[in-house]
Order: sequence, then C-alpha cells, then structure tokens
Amino acid sequence: MSEQTTSAVPAWEQRFRAARVSLPEWADDAPDRALYVSNATGTYEVYAWDRTAGTHRRVTDRPNGTTDAELSPDGAWIWWFDDTDGDEFGVWRRQPFAGGADEEAVPGVPAAYSAGLALGRDGTVVVGTSTDDEGTTLHLRRPGAEAAEVIYHHAEYGGVGDLSQDGALLAVDHTEHGDAMHSAIRVVRTADGSTVAELDEVTGRQEQEARGVACLGFAPADGDPRLLVAHQRRGRWEPMIWDVAAGTETELKLRDEQGREFPGDLSAQWRPDARALLIEHEYEARSELFSYDLAGGELTRLDTPRGTVSGATARPDGTVEFLWSSAAEPSAVRSTSGEVVLRAPGPVPPRSVPVEDVWVDGPGGRVHALVQRPAGEGPYPTVFEIHGGPTYHDSDSFAAGPAAWLDHGFAVVRVNYRGSTGYGQAWTDALRERVGLIELEDIAAVRAWAVESGLADPSRLVLSGGSWGGYLTLLGLGTQPDHWTLGLAAVPVADYLTAYADEMEALKSLDRTLFGGTPEEVPERWHASSPLTYVEQVGAPVYISAGVNDPRCPIQQIENYVERLEALGKTHEVYRYDAGHGSLVVDERIKQLRLEIDFVRRHLGEGDGQ
Repeated sequence: MSEQTTSAVPAWEQRFRAARVSLPEWADDAPDRALYVSNATGTYEVYAWDRTAGTHRRVTDRPNGTTDAELSPDGAWIWWFDDTDGDEFGVWRRQPFAGGADEEAVPGVPAAYSAGLALGRDGTVVVGTSTDDEGTTLHLRRPGAEAAEVIYHHAEYGGVGDLSQDGALLAVDHTEHGDAMHSAIRVVRTADGSTVAELDEVTGRQEQEARGVACLGFAPADGDPRLLVAHQRRGRWEPMIWDVAAGTETELKLRDEQGREFPGDLSAQWRPDARALLIEHEYEARSELFSYDLAGGELTRLDTPRGTVSGATARPDGTVEFLWSSAAEPSAVRSTSGEVVLRAPGPVPPRSVPVEDVWVDGPGGRVHALVQRPAGEGPYPTVFEIHGGPTYHDSDSFAAGPAAWLDHGFAVVRVNYRGSTGYGQAWTDALRERVGLIELEDIAAVRAWAVESGLADPSRLVLSGGSWGGYLTLLGLGTQPDHWTLGLAAVPVADYLTAYADEMEALKSLDRTLFGGTPEEVPERWHASSPLTYVEQVGAPVYISAGVNDPRCPIQQIENYVERLEALGKTHEVYRYDAGHGSLVVDERIKQLRLEIDFVRRHLGEGDGQ
C-alpha cells in the first residue's frame, strides 16, 4: 500500500499541517471586529481579526492551545478560558482587542469547569461554573460592580442560556428534573433572580414522552422579550419563538419547496434586524441553510454546496457567512455573496475521497453509514472509525484522520449508530440502559454489509474511535471478539465504574440519565456496559492512547483496564500524553496517528507505517 504524495511530506501529513480557521465570531456592536481559532502556528489558538484594517493578531499562546473565547458586544475585550494543560478546569481572562496584558475577567469567581458565559451590552456579565461538589452556579456581575453575586445554583447540571439585549433577563438551561438528555429553560430577572417564565417538558411526563428544549438566544433588540428556542415536540429539533413576557409560543412549522415537513433537525438564530431567522437544516450527515422572514412566513434557500455547514452567522449587511467542507474538499469560510471570506494562510491541503451513502437494516431501524474507498480493487483492509459523543454524528465533512487511512490503502466506514443526532429524537434517545451494546448492534450490522458486499476484508478489520468511539472500540473488542482484527481506542471509557467516580459532574449527570440510575442503584446495567467486564474475551491486539489530564475519560480508569490486559497477557500498546481530552497541538496529533498507523501495519503484516 502506497501513500499519495505531492511533496516530500506525505499527503496525509500535509492535511494535518495545513492551517485551518474556525467560523469568525463578530462583536454585536462592532461587526468588523472578529475572533476565530486557527492552528496556523502549529497549535490551535485564538486570533483577533480587524476586518477594516485587514489585520490578524494571535491573542493566546499556550503550550497546549486555546479554543474557548468570546468578544464583548462593543468589541473592546476578548474573553478566553484559561485551564491547565487541557484539564478544562479554570477561569475566564480577558485582553484588549488591540492587544495588551491579560487580566482575570471576574475576580472572585472560583476556578471550575465552564458552564457558559454571557456578556451584556450594558456591562452585565454572567459566568457559569460547574464543580463535582457544588453542581452548577451562575455568577452575575452587575455593571460597575467589583464583585459577582450568585443568581442561580443547583446540584444538577445546567448552564448560561443568554442575556436579553437590555440585560434585564437571563435564560438558564437546566436539568433540575434529573434528565440530562432533555434540558428545560428558566428565565429570571437579573435584578433579583426571580422567575419570569419556565419551559419544562420533562417534569411530570413518562420517560418516553420527555422532550428537550434549548435556548437559542434572545431577540437582538432592547426591551424585546422574545426568546428563540429549540424544541422536540414533533420528534426532532425545531425552532419556536417564546415571548417570555406575554407567555406565548409561536411554533415555526417550516416546510420545504414541495410543502413537506423537513426530516432531520432544524436549528435557528436571529438575523441582526430581529425580523428574520437564519435556519440550518441537518439531515443524513449533511446540512443546508435557509432564511425565514417572520412577518411573511417566507422560507428562502441559501446557496451552499452539497456537504456540511459547520457553523453560520448572519451579518448586518444581509449576507451569511458559513464554514463549509465536504469529505473531499477542505474547509473554508464562505459567504452567500459568493466570496471566500477567510481562508487559512499557506497551501490548501490535498483533496481526499468523496463519501458514499450506505443504508443497512439494523435491529433498531435503518442505519446510515458513510463509506470511502481507496484506489484499487477490494476487498480492502478497512477501518471502522466510530464517532464520539454519543450525541453527535459523522458528516460529509473534511477530516484529516480518515483521509490518512485512505492514503494508506484502507477503506473507511463511519456509522451513525443509534444515539447519533440528525436522524430524529427517537434515534438519539434509543441509547438508554443497554449503553454501548445498542450502538455495537448497529455497527455489527454495517460490518456484516461491508464484508458481504466485498468492500471489507474480514481478516483485516480495524475497530477505531476516540472518546465515546474509543469506549465502543474497547467494548466491541470484548463483546464481539470474532468481528475485529485490531482495535485503536483514543481517550476511551475503559472501566465505567471508575470513570463515573472520577469524571466531571456534567458527564456524571449524563451517565445517570443513560443508565437510568447510579452504579449503586442499577449495578447490573453499569457492569454489562463496562469494557473492563469483557477484558478476558479480548483477542485482538489493542492500541490505547490517553491524556493524563483528561476530565472526561480520566486516566485512572484507563490504567485499570491496561493493568488487566497486562495481567492476562493480552497484546497491547499504550501511549500517554500530557494534555486533556485530545490535543490541540498539530505535531502531537500527527505523532498519535503515526503511532496508530504503525501499530496497524505491523500487526497486519504490512511493514513500516511511517
């Protein structure tokens, strides 16, 4: 198997090294001041962009990178979240837009996991924090005040929704009802914390009737109490407008050009004039954009190529900017004006192979898989690259990892198993109680198709994934030992009981929802879904990588699994690195993939993977 090359650097490595940019976020009252994240220096950091002057400035410079940042509405300040080596536990700092010294943004707010941030036009600030001991706390600092005060606190996970434009109202996303998969919204007055309105479609309902709501933002106009909300009343995410002062709800029953209901999920954001919405439709691993006029009820399709929109923003001049890519085409920030608004500096990374859509009948319904084939004739050695989440989905978008396997002669299969988003609420919510085992049933169905269709060589099947995908990899190696030749698990859940004890509170809450109780309440479910339970049945060589500062899949539970592999004499390799739940350093990402490729090629008898 040979690599495609366009220079002395292999094509797969060029894709990792090529600079990337995120969708720029602009200041509400200074739209020519923007922020974005880029890996242009080899580490993902925050950049300030003065669009009038055409200048770009790196804001942060930390060994393990920075990605969480926000602009104040007047564009004067850049806020960024400062953790320690990727542990996600830290405080907000701020820096002048033009540059200068960093300062602690809200002194007195303790270090914690972030539960959101809202910056008001009038200087009001709301900082959300989450800790294992205290749960969720929202800290409010009023304009001109030196200290913040607590405006909301609860043991269950929640977070900052949004501030109204005049700073009078605060929307809080919360899970006080105990169902972390379906949040509720409370709107409170910032003056005294009293409740204005509540939208809760979980409390008092049966589990199968629970529906989530999520805050999408207050209308961008002073004194306007309308809150844009996402709801699941018809089995998928859709937008509606909730006037929290009047107590009225306006559901937006959107239809396509043929008058049919949209399948999949719909999200929305306000256009700057508050008279129209920008709509994003996400379905079957792809997305498209529309504009919706509230007065006339007219839905207009915006011109975007076939692929995935990874973010979009409506500008004051009426254009829409969006970050777009496909599996074959690298990403760029484009505009509905037809221009490429922002492209990362340096060479454009090499193209890759388009995806094929495959539908397979599974035990819970039709399963959608994205398939990419290398050059030559099959059957191919095949990597099943399993996405994390679990409430996420693989899409027709550019990704350097799968492209690297294709360059090495492997077919790549990505499965949007039950639990994935973009296929309706029932598909996402199916992931309950038999956690992990349900997803693996869907993956097994696609595996059977891949072998029977002649795509995959059954003697050279690699199960691979990161985070939840790493968890499914280890669980699959133990529960489906005859299915897989090798396993690659990055930052996985390996010992679920220890993981639950050590992980951040937001994930504890999600796990209690998924399993229907704590390890003490339903121990049999936790035992049945833990990879450690099946470690004796693992027959395939397994490679594990782990971040020593990871708060999501903590290191000790991985060490427990590795110790059992060692005691049982199982073939395995482990790589530990000094970061959190993945790395923001390009060289480190390349090193990790190089180690995985080398591991696979050695164990498949393909020689050196470098």
